[in-house]
Formats: sequence, C-alpha cells, structure tokens
Amino acid sequence: MHLQVLSSGSRGNATLLRAAHTTLIVDAGLTLRELDERFEAARFSPNSIDHVLVTHGHLDHARSAGALAKRERALLHSAAALQSNASIRRCKNLNTLTVGAAQRLPGRRGDDGVSASSVLLPHDALPTLAFKIEHDGRCAVILTDMGMPRSDVARALRGAHVLVLEFNHDPQMLQNGPYTPALKRRILGNAGHLSNAQAATMLEELAGEELHTLVLAHLSEKNNTRELALEFARAALSRRGMDHVRVLIAEQDAVGENIQV
Repeated sequence: MHLQVLSSGSRGNATLLRAAHTTLIVDAGLTLRELDERFEAARFSPNSIDHVLVTHGHLDHARSAGALAKRERALLHSAAALQSNASIRRCKNLNTLTVGAAQRLPGRRGDDGVSASSVLLPHDALPTLAFKIEHDGRCAVILTDMGMPRSDVARALRGAHVLVLEFNHDPQMLQNGPYTPALKRRILGNAGHLSNAQAATMLEELAGEELHTLVLAHLSEKNNTRELALEFARAALSRRGMDHVRVLIAEQDAVGENIQV
C-alpha cells in the first residue's frame, strides 16, 4: 500500500492511497481542476479511482468529492448525515459509513480491496471522522480536524505504519495573529483544531513500534511554522524512544512523497 498527500491545509485537503488493485481518495477539498493538476504531478490517472472517502463537510475537505466520484464512477463513502451536503449529493453512487466499524472497499477487479475504519472526532462539523486504512497487514491512519486530544480516539487508531496527523497551530502565534476574535476562539476550542502541543500528546498515544513515517498535516499558514511543528513532533517521538521515525510535512501547494506503507 502507498500513501501520497496531494494537498493539506485550510485551502484544500486530499490524500491518495493505492493498494494492489484498489485506489481511494480521502477528501477532495480542491477544485476539480486543482485535483487534476495534483494527479498529473503524482503521475496518477484519476480514472482508476475506486472509492472517495469524506472526513467531514467543510469545503476544504468535501468541495469536489461528489463531482470527482461522479466523473470517475467511483463509490463515495460518507457518514449518513453528510449525504445531503451540496458537495456530496451530486454523486448518486453513495455508501453510508458505519462509524466505528470496519468496511471492506473492494477493487475494480473484484479482489478483497482494503479495509476502512472510521472514528468520530470532536470538531465543529458534525460528524467528522478519522480513517484507518488497512491492507495486507499494513496500516495507514489519517487524523486531522480534531478539537482536542482524546485517548479513546488514540486507542481506536493505534497500529499505524504511516500516520498523517494534524499539527495545526501555535496558540501564541494564533492569539497574536490576524484572525478575528471569533475565529481564534473557534480554533482554540474543544471542537476546533489541534495545537502543536495537543498533536504531540496525541502522537505519544498513537505511536506504536510499527510506526515508521509521520506526516505533519493541516499546518496553518498564518499561525504555525514548520520548525515549531517539527520540534513538537520530534520531542514527542523522542519521549517514546522513537527517534528513528521519519517525519515529513504535508504541503498545501505541492504533492507529497509517495510513501510505501
């Protein structure tokens, strides 16, 4: 299985996963034109997409989910409450995710495909999900848009070989930054986004001996720096005795490395 972040941040999110004969996209928060540009940069043909999974209804995650799934004749997976969302309902080929349960996503050749489990997150777009994707003994976890650390979420998502984890903001930068007071309160609240320190807390609970690559995701362009996020991530890994784990940063405007899970 391979994972490649196509875009990550407040202007759009999308992650590509490929396993044998099964291909899926988690979130499609860019325009179709932007997605096609990312597919081209990744040397990937979108007509091989089998499944589109949506974490939640905010535009930076759901914007083109329905349009992409419809165009590529893919099956779109979301929580039931999202299926009336304007970005999703344009696709009629829908599957309702059972939150907390694993579901088999078959490939186009009729093989076993991959297993996808969803976990409910505290965020101000209800419902918001994290995904645990498994194939042939390998596991990738995508966890962003989470308001506060939760041990129950960490327990449900443990076992990742590759972990994509939100390191959104530095609270001091946010407080001193250009956002409105209301937006600052939203981000800092228990249904907002993880700070670097909160993400480090989640990382310490999530990281197991199988983890080999960590991808820092959804970094704020105005309220965080790469250096700060890396400092918190590496310190958390060091506390776990896991300095060997490779740490990458997902970009807003560039396709990430094609990571072998």
